[in-house]
Amino acid sequence: MKAVDGVSFQVLRGETFGLVGESGCGKSTLGKTILGIYRPTEGSVTFKGREIAHLAKKEAKKIRKDIQYVYQDPGISLDPYWKIKRILSEPLVIHTSLSRKAIEKRIHKMLDEVGLSQEHLSLYPHEFSGGQQRRLGLARILCLNPRLVILDEPTSGLDVSVQATILKLFIELKRQFDLTYIFISHNLSVVRMMCQRVAVMYAGKIVEMGETHGVFSDPIHPYTKVLLAAIPVIGKKHGREKDLSLSGEPPNPENFPSGCRFWPRCGYKKGVCESVEPDLRAGVHGRWVACHLVNQ
Repeated sequence: MKAVDGVSFQVLRGETFGLVGESGCGKSTLGKTILGIYRPTEGSVTFKGREIAHLAKKEAKKIRKDIQYVYQDPGISLDPYWKIKRILSEPLVIHTSLSRKAIEKRIHKMLDEVGLSQEHLSLYPHEFSGGQQRRLGLARILCLNPRLVILDEPTSGLDVSVQATILKLFIELKRQFDLTYIFISHNLSVVRMMCQRVAVMYAGKIVEMGETHGVFSDPIHPYTKVLLAAIPVIGKKHGREKDLSLSGEPPNPENFPSGCRFWPRCGYKKGVCESVEPDLRAGVHGRWVACHLVNQ
């Protein structure tokens, strides 16, 4: 099984880079591979010019504080038997030599930055709402002053008003702490608002990548067209409904089709699509597309 296969991209310092695609396309696996939770069987991950995918445990630990991960379900990363004070202190105990007093000062500051108070330190994770748990997760990773933060479905399960508050917090923290984000999400409207560039994944591969405005306003790959056509538009007929020709299910990762992995569901396929796998190639205006209809 190849959950992520031949994916290659660059994230620039200070940007928010989006990853979108159907469930099971490999977005979260890719994020966890960058972090080091999973180790790639082939290929490399380069962070600030250094290869980090195959480091020894001791060296990987040094890098880990610079790359942090915000889980889709923040509650699963918070120990239910620990109070918040211990949860927030743990990363600083592991990765720094700060005194107890300095640690307390740091976690108090981070709680304030994410909109929580010192009174929350004596509580357990289950006593917080979903939005508050996300704030706790942010406070914990910001204690280490990371450079890259991977956000995995950071607004899932939240109502619209809480989503807006959390997204505003992401923007403020990014500016204040000079962060770089990889933003993994199903919510295309949020990706359009938050990300400068976006990559569209299908069956473990990137099929289209470029500046967010260009990808959303003029999608090139057939899968991107179908994906964006699914965005609901209130009050008027969707302009891309004619491109909606998707049927069937995503392929089994243990048995991908030959050629282009999207051809069994594509309404534009040709003979070459069934036998030859298209490469991800650069086009005009920094757009990258993996499609025979474009690259011929």
